[in-house]
Amino acid sequence: METNETQHIEDQDGEKRPSAPGAEEEMSMADLLKAEAAVSEKIYSRDVVTVKVVQVTPELVLVDIGEKKEGAIPLADFQDEKAPVPGDEVQAVLEKKGVGDRYTMLSHRRAREKAAWEMTKKLFEAKERVKGRVAEIVKGGYIVDISGMRAFMPLSLSELGGAHKHYLPPNAKIKFYITDFNEKDRKVVVSRRQVLEEDETARRGQVLTEISPGRVVRGVVSKVTEEGLLVRFQGIEGQVRLADLAWKDPAEALKGYKRGQRVKCKILGVDKDKEHISFGLKQLMPNPVDMLKRRFAYKSRVKGKVASVAPEGAVVKIGEHTEAFIPAEDYGAEGAPKDGQEVSGMVMGINSSNFRLTLSVKRCEEMEDRKRMQQYLKGSPSLTLGQILLENSEDEGEL
Repeated sequence: METNETQHIEDQDGEKRPSAPGAEEEMSMADLLKAEAAVSEKIYSRDVVTVKVVQVTPELVLVDIGEKKEGAIPLADFQDEKAPVPGDEVQAVLEKKGVGDRYTMLSHRRAREKAAWEMTKKLFEAKERVKGRVAEIVKGGYIVDISGMRAFMPLSLSELGGAHKHYLPPNAKIKFYITDFNEKDRKVVVSRRQVLEEDETARRGQVLTEISPGRVVRGVVSKVTEEGLLVRFQGIEGQVRLADLAWKDPAEALKGYKRGQRVKCKILGVDKDKEHISFGLKQLMPNPVDMLKRRFAYKSRVKGKVASVAPEGAVVKIGEHTEAFIPAEDYGAEGAPKDGQEVSGMVMGINSSNFRLTLSVKRCEEMEDRKRMQQYLKGSPSLTLGQILLENSEDEGEL
């Protein structure tokens, strides 16, 4: 069974009455015309509008602007992005109103610039990082594209520590901060250097957190000074003091280093607040004092030839690479030795500053005397109790 459903609408008194066929369609069309009129109104007020692409030709992008004749956007406006296709929605702003058969011309490029300008202002006020690309290399810096808006980046703000020549290629994607935003003059200046400095500070902090004294690392000599070496490790410059350069004659050892030389060194200290590292090179080499202690035990006896004699004592050569010193108060019974004389002495210590053994001839002679006395006593015949009593009785008889 068929039924006829009648649609009703309420009149002004609240009573329902049948609605006319096609009323919904008429209302939808009215809304559509109203929307199209709103689009046209925004276009002619030169606001940024979103329009739908109808057709793409080799030179133009035709868009629906709510009128019988489409508007047109130069296809060249999309050269820095993907070309649109029918059905896409794009932003545009009025360039020139059409007359007769001429298209109403719109600009997608200017719409992007206007939107980018508003976005850039917000980013500048929020002090946020911005992504962009190098659009052009110019004298003294770069032109940077920020979503369709052009800004200037001086060479001095393009690299860490500044730059005197161009390093960035065209279309390079970069991050930066907006450092100058002049709305009146439409001037924007950006700094990649500020981003690099922040990243470098964070990286250095991470390096300083991960390293600790005792660790052995490889660095590069960045400078040679009278006080020692400056060594760069993962972008952080540390120091090797002259005293930590070599165990023996560090000033002479310093002459063997040059800028750019790779060195292996030991971390002695880390100052995270000052971002400073203390390095040592001699700490990776055997300590001569320890080596001498193993070769020459305390109170052991050594022989050597006198190399020189001075009021304070004598220098003795022991082998090819070892020297000893005999203080004047430790000479033997014969007094000061002569140059070239062979002497024997007892090891009393090691001088850690010049790595010389300290010898005493006097103590050596005293030890020899004690040995002779012990040998003498050992060789003398021991007396029995009867012999001692007999000797005593004979002595009493003589009396």
